[in-house]
Amino acid sequence: MAGLLVAGTSSDAGKSLVVTGLARAWRRRGVDVAPFKAQNMSNHSMVCRDGSEIGRAQYLQCRAAGVEASSVHNPVLLKPGSDREAFVVLRGQPAGRLRAGEYATGRRHLAGAAFAAWDELAAAHDLVVAEGAGSPAEVNLRAGDYVNLGLARHAGLPVLLVGDIDRGGVLASLFGTWALVDDADRAHLRAYAINKFRGDPSVLEPGLATVTGRTGMPSVGVLPWLEDVWIDSEDALSVGRWRPPTDARPDRLAVAVVRLPRTSNATDVDALACEPGVDVRVTTDEDACREADLVVLPGSRATVSDLEWLRRTGIADVVRGRAAAGRPVLGICGGYQMLCRAIDDPVESGDGVVEGLGLLDADVAFGADKVLARPSTTWRGVPVEGYEIHHGVVDDDGSFPGGMRQDSVWGTIWHGTLEGDAFRRAWLAEVAAAAGSSWAPDASAPGFADRREAMVDLLADAVEEHLDLDALTELAHSPVAEPVAP
Repeated sequence: MAGLLVAGTSSDAGKSLVVTGLARAWRRRGVDVAPFKAQNMSNHSMVCRDGSEIGRAQYLQCRAAGVEASSVHNPVLLKPGSDREAFVVLRGQPAGRLRAGEYATGRRHLAGAAFAAWDELAAAHDLVVAEGAGSPAEVNLRAGDYVNLGLARHAGLPVLLVGDIDRGGVLASLFGTWALVDDADRAHLRAYAINKFRGDPSVLEPGLATVTGRTGMPSVGVLPWLEDVWIDSEDALSVGRWRPPTDARPDRLAVAVVRLPRTSNATDVDALACEPGVDVRVTTDEDACREADLVVLPGSRATVSDLEWLRRTGIADVVRGRAAAGRPVLGICGGYQMLCRAIDDPVESGDGVVEGLGLLDADVAFGADKVLARPSTTWRGVPVEGYEIHHGVVDDDGSFPGGMRQDSVWGTIWHGTLEGDAFRRAWLAEVAAAAGSSWAPDASAPGFADRREAMVDLLADAVEEHLDLDALTELAHSPVAEPVAP
């Protein structure tokens, strides 16, 4: 078995992107490769076919590697419920809460589960490429670490350190990471790569030579800035990048997605943004919500709290005004629950019964058991698939997939339905008619799944062209022995 840990000099250095590209590139070479992330912290997740919940990035990495995703690929998922607390998902199922003061010391059982998952995955595949979290130089958290150098020490993994040059100071970040960790951990830092570079990479050579000379780590390449490559967003800010590059249609459909403080599964709206002629704006602006053809209330990790925020900002009144005027509104999961008459929540917020927006004739009851499912149905003769991640259960009438419709207000507890091209286009045509827009779907446009697959292939092309994949393959087959105590 071979393995490699991809760590970053910081959060958002490009770890997920590099792991995805490596997984696809090795798969192309016929390698039996699988991705792994011991712990992810994100409110954007996916339900696997076995009913387990994992991070969206790891689900996409499994697709890149051509393996069936399950909780073994992301054994620990932390879903922030507030600035001081996170909900724990362990091997795909709810497992209590983790408070801020417990982050460094209260995760021993999580580490055990993560290491067991690694061992299980390593025994089943020829090569496992793991993604770290944050930075391995967070020495204040090292004692409880099991996702960065803690995992590397457990499995004898060599580490590829990725630095984001777009942030600035990348050479100092690479050297600083190497310098901060202790000698035993430093032995695992075996190579580095630069990510998001614009321009002529030859100008970097003196700096790279200096980093290599001082650390002993060789450079395995410089990935360029890839304008047409990104992965499932951790927030909803990258939806604009899905817009087709030649989208010059005069007929437009304006969509305002409300940026809730605790938005979850923001990737639901990516599929809207990839549709030609559909302009998606993620916003907290009342006027944008008032003027759009469609307003979307997305999922939420804190439904009752985000509903109170809607009222405080005035957006709740805008949504009510839209419904009264017959103008389209869509609620997804937590957003759907907000549109109902009442929410009884003794679980997530502990607030008990809270009045909803009253735009859908249904009530919501939160239960202790989380619903995780991969449902499917048909709508207007079109197949629809989705996935469910929720504690709140709605007594809906099933008049819309996973929920209900009343006049110009739609609600669904299902995530992911809009990724289906036929359903998305048929429903948007209905929205356009209700909004008085001349927009109509273009059946010849590339589908969402096809565009995402092409994006992964483009990323793999860049990895093969700009990184030394042979050197990384050799590195992955070179386990790091633990030092012998004197």
